[in-house]
Amino acid sequence: MAGLAAALGSGAMTNSINEIPFNDLLFVIGANPPEAHPVIGAKMRQALARGASLIVVDPRRTELAEQADIWLQLRPGTDIALLNGIMHLILQHGWQKDDFIHECTQGFDEFAKTVAAYTPDRVEAITGVPAQKLLAAARLYAQTDRAGIYYTLGITEHICGTDNVLSVANLALLTGHLGRPYTGVNPLRGQNNVQGACDAGALPNYFPGYQKTDDPLAQAKFSKAWGAVLSNNPGHTLPDMFDAAVAGQVKCMYIMGEDPVLSDANALHVRKGLETLEFLVVQNLFLTETAKLADVVLPAAGFAEKDGCFANTERRIQRVRKAIDPIGQSRPDSEIIIELSNRLGYSMHYEHPSEIMAEMASLAPIYAGVTYERLEEKGLQWPVPYKDHPGTQFLHENGRFTCGFGKFHAVEHQPPDEEPDADYPYLLSTGRILYHYNMTTVGRSRWLTEFRPAEKVMVHPADACQLEIRDGDWLEVKSRRSVVAAQAWVTDRVLPGMVWLSFHYPDCPTNEVTNGAYDKVTKTYEYKVCAVQVHKRTTEKN
Repeated sequence: MAGLAAALGSGAMTNSINEIPFNDLLFVIGANPPEAHPVIGAKMRQALARGASLIVVDPRRTELAEQADIWLQLRPGTDIALLNGIMHLILQHGWQKDDFIHECTQGFDEFAKTVAAYTPDRVEAITGVPAQKLLAAARLYAQTDRAGIYYTLGITEHICGTDNVLSVANLALLTGHLGRPYTGVNPLRGQNNVQGACDAGALPNYFPGYQKTDDPLAQAKFSKAWGAVLSNNPGHTLPDMFDAAVAGQVKCMYIMGEDPVLSDANALHVRKGLETLEFLVVQNLFLTETAKLADVVLPAAGFAEKDGCFANTERRIQRVRKAIDPIGQSRPDSEIIIELSNRLGYSMHYEHPSEIMAEMASLAPIYAGVTYERLEEKGLQWPVPYKDHPGTQFLHENGRFTCGFGKFHAVEHQPPDEEPDADYPYLLSTGRILYHYNMTTVGRSRWLTEFRPAEKVMVHPADACQLEIRDGDWLEVKSRRSVVAAQAWVTDRVLPGMVWLSFHYPDCPTNEVTNGAYDKVTKTYEYKVCAVQVHKRTTEKN
């Protein structure tokens, strides 16, 4: 969100899911939609069936990469260099959109000076992508009118994640692929209500509706509405929280709908922070690995046991309707929070979630026209600035950005925090697999567990030969932080010198191995790159 907001004024998908089948070009970078976003992956297949072209930027040979017209198999952590190289070629051949740049953007000259240094030969040396493929990708993206960019965690989960996003935005600004249907920049959210959580202010430096906590007007508005004096200091990010917990500066945590013991990088450090706390509360549907450490577990109701709203990846606010009563002692999240607030001395009374939405609409301009009555038939895409507004299918129409002008940023390549060396000669990257998108929920499905019961380590055949590894052998993958064990999957889907794991299996806690280094702006962990050793295990896994 931080990168897109800085470049375009809004940190959300510029376009809509139902526009995807009508893209003439899909530029997919750092994303694997058929596995990680299957509905969007299906929409992409519809576009390909219509004859759309496809560029995929991915170090792995995924299903989508196999279908690509151009597959750019870059070394992990070199996205900025690759994008700068593509933009260098666009400028060299005069394929940029000069009118759009002149009328709708700022910062072009400094940006152009930076990308001028990213010659095809230099970029090939950094990324491993042949210069001719770079040229083909530059030509196809720049010269296709309905070109949409799609990215997700493969772009953001780096120490330069925000700069990666700025580079993606630069590419769209350079070619004028913004402000129209079927063309734009589209981050794909990782869960069903990530966008809605951000909209509602579940960020350390924003009130609901992306109003900054250090904005005096926003602070005065929310203080008045909530009858409390609100701090203008930003809260902690995830890494800050656990660092502070380990240092004894944070004494208590309340974790809701999250399992950081399994999902956060350098997970042993996370566990140490949680164990150092004086008091831990976890609110969840299941007894997760994190909940097992809690002093109090508050059982939350599932989506079918409550009324409310989700806002999905395309900014669409949709109703969630109660189908059954909460099971056992579980209660809807809002009811738990309301009662806890009242017991702690801050009076909070809402008879129904619709009253919470009404309050949000009164305080957040992008939600101003949203009501439960309007959401009965179908969702609304924000911004919905007034009651009769139909919602917004795509953002930045005709180059009108919420920040005034689209902003180019001069961004340089930055190597990962940790790269292979003599002691740790292999590069580990991580991601999701279709069958176990999130172990907190689907890990409780017997059928999915039987289909893919255990983790597997992707290893290139050349590395397997050197290590005398055969398919199915037990391996240890060891970093400077920890070691995990899993069976080998010998495949040329990964680059030589690279291994790949998902992070879903409690008996192979990959994130105990991953690096806790993080992006300087958002402090998002660098899940996608760390240095490891790979050894054949002499005995079967215990």
